[in-house]
Amino acid sequence: MLVSVTERTREIGIRLAIGASENRVLLQFLVESMVLSAAGGLLGIALGIGGALTLASTMGWPFVLSPLWIFVAFGISMAIGVIFGFYPARKAAQMNPIDALRFE
Repeated sequence: MLVSVTERTREIGIRLAIGASENRVLLQFLVESMVLSAAGGLLGIALGIGGALTLASTMGWPFVLSPLWIFVAFGISMAIGVIFGFYPARKAAQMNPIDALRFE
């Protein structure tokens, strides 16, 4: 997310210059980090279940799926996205529009 904010500094400057509030810019990057975290969490859960099913059937082991741990894994993924997305989002929201437009 920090790289995303750095790469999109001019876009952020334009949004702030035409009247976007700091809260809107903050919300934009928080939603983006949450969507990426959710997609990564769902992909990780799918790969984990698929890998566990494959391993269990190959080795002849019983497969037990616990929904609790799926929700815990997804929750941790979302928490990481929010925590590590907040700082870059806050940094983007507090940019001076003039400095952001000058950024190369």
